[in-house]
Amino acid sequence: MKMEKVVLVGCGGMANVWIDEALKREDVEVVALVDLYVETAKRFAEKKQVSIPIFSNLSEAIEETKPTIIFDVTIPASHKEVATTGLLAGLHVFGEKPMAESIQDAKELVHLTEKTENNYFIMQNRRYVKGVRAIEQYLKDGHLGKLGSVHTDFFIGPHFGGFRELMKNPLLVDMAIHTFDQARFMIGADPVAVYCHEFNPPGSWFQHPSSAICIFEMSDGTVFSYRGSWSAEGFETSWEADWRFVGTKGTLKWDGTSSPKAAIVRPSEEQVFLNESEVIEIPLNWKGREGHLGCLDEMFLALKENRKAETDCSDNIKSLAMVLSAVESAQKGEKVQISW
Repeated sequence: MKMEKVVLVGCGGMANVWIDEALKREDVEVVALVDLYVETAKRFAEKKQVSIPIFSNLSEAIEETKPTIIFDVTIPASHKEVATTGLLAGLHVFGEKPMAESIQDAKELVHLTEKTENNYFIMQNRRYVKGVRAIEQYLKDGHLGKLGSVHTDFFIGPHFGGFRELMKNPLLVDMAIHTFDQARFMIGADPVAVYCHEFNPPGSWFQHPSSAICIFEMSDGTVFSYRGSWSAEGFETSWEADWRFVGTKGTLKWDGTSSPKAAIVRPSEEQVFLNESEVIEIPLNWKGREGHLGCLDEMFLALKENRKAETDCSDNIKSLAMVLSAVESAQKGEKVQISW
C-alpha cells in the first residue's frame, strides 16, 4: 500500500474535516501544518493532538518534509498561489472550492496540471449525496426520457455574521457553486449561456445582493433555472435545495433530504386533457460515503487508479464559470455566453 504524505495548508475551521479524515486513513501520513499565523497552527495541532512540524511558508514545508499531496484549505484568495506552489513542486493538490477567483487564474491552473502532469482536485462535497447520485443515475438510464428543463429553489435565511454579510455577491460566489455543480453533474451537460438578476430583498441583513434568479442554457438543450436567497426566513428549503426535473416521460422531484420521486406518465390510447402518471420512489442505492468524506474518497481512489477525479480542475472550471458568468450577467443586465 502506497503511503501518501500530506501537508495541510490553512488551519482554520474548514480544516477540521480534512485532517480528521487524513488522520484516520491508513494510507496517509500528515507530515506538516502550514499557516501564515504559526500560533493558529500550534493551537490546531494541540486540538488534534498531533506532534508534527509547523511552518508559515509552504515552500519551506515542502523542502523539509517531502510530501506527495498538498491539502489546500486556505481562503479563496490564496488558492492559486498554494496550488501553483504545490504543482510546480511536483505534488498533487486537493483543494477547497473555489479553485480560483477568476477564470483566467483557473485556466492557468488547468494548464499547469497538464504541463506538470500533476493533479489539482477540487472539493465539491455536495455532489456526494445519496439523492444526487440516485438522480444522476436515474436520468442517465433514460427513465425520464429526454430532459427539457430543471428548476431549483434555494431559500434559507442564515445569520452568519462576519465576512459573508459584507462580501459582494455572497449567495452566488459562496454558495451557488454547490447547486450549479450538482445541476451540471445530474444533467450531464455543460453550461452554454446564462442570464442572472441579482437583488437584495427588503429586510436583508446582507450589505450586498443576497438573492438571485438565473436561467442557464445547457449544451444538451436543457434549460436550468435557479431561484435562490440567503435572506429568506420561513419555509426554508434544505441546503441541497428543492429540485424539479421535467422530461418527455414525466417529472422528477427532490426536496434535498428524502428519497427522490418520479411521476412517470402513462399515455392514454385516447386523447385526454391530462395524462395519468405513476409515482415511483427512486431508491438511494449509492454505497459511497457522503459529503467531504465521499469527495476525499474519490480523490484518493483517482490517484490510486491513475486517473482524473470527478472534480478535477479541468471539470470543475465549468462550475466556476457558471458562477462567474452569472455575476457578470447580473452586473451587465444581459445574457452572457459561458466559456472556460
